[in-house]
Amino acid sequence: MKIVLSTNNPSKKEQAQAMFAGSGIQILSLEENGTPGAAVEDKDGGTLEQNAFKKAVFAHAPGCWAMADDTGIFIDALDGRPGVRTADWSGDAKTTEEKTGWILEQLKDVANRSATFRTVVVVLTPSGNRHFFTGEVHGSILRTARCKPQPQMAYSPIFQPDGSKKVWAEMTIEEENAISHRGKAFCQARQFLEQTSR
Repeated sequence: MKIVLSTNNPSKKEQAQAMFAGSGIQILSLEENGTPGAAVEDKDGGTLEQNAFKKAVFAHAPGCWAMADDTGIFIDALDGRPGVRTADWSGDAKTTEEKTGWILEQLKDVANRSATFRTVVVVLTPSGNRHFFTGEVHGSILRTARCKPQPQMAYSPIFQPDGSKKVWAEMTIEEENAISHRGKAFCQARQFLEQTSR
């Protein structure tokens, strides 16, 4: 089975490929599928589900499988913001490192650093039916970055999951997939696809 992952983020594709290793399910990028990706990151939906679905539709074609995800961080002290607007919540910052710095600046006077990362993965079947899978992880936002961020992942050097001594950017792909919100959601998607392809 082949499925197109609708993202321009190389870290997301690498994580998904690792999660689906040994499943017999081949993850194709937009480029590998011959789909231009300029519009795929437009996120104007009101929920993670709507944004993920919009991206999956962009990569979907009749007779093909497509998959996409959307992620938000919900910060307790900010009443759940930025949530669905996480990708846009970085002011005028351009680079990923600048975005990390901007986020830390916004939270410099915040005592309660607890937050929840939530990912929604949607799988579109060849006939267009949609299936949603959700993963969450709780943790806290550090006051300083531990290391450089992963590409396009501004929170990766500053978010420490509960029970872990590492931030995302310090983990191997295997470590991250085992506990992360994205790993949990993609694991459910893999189980669904494996059952479907039997």
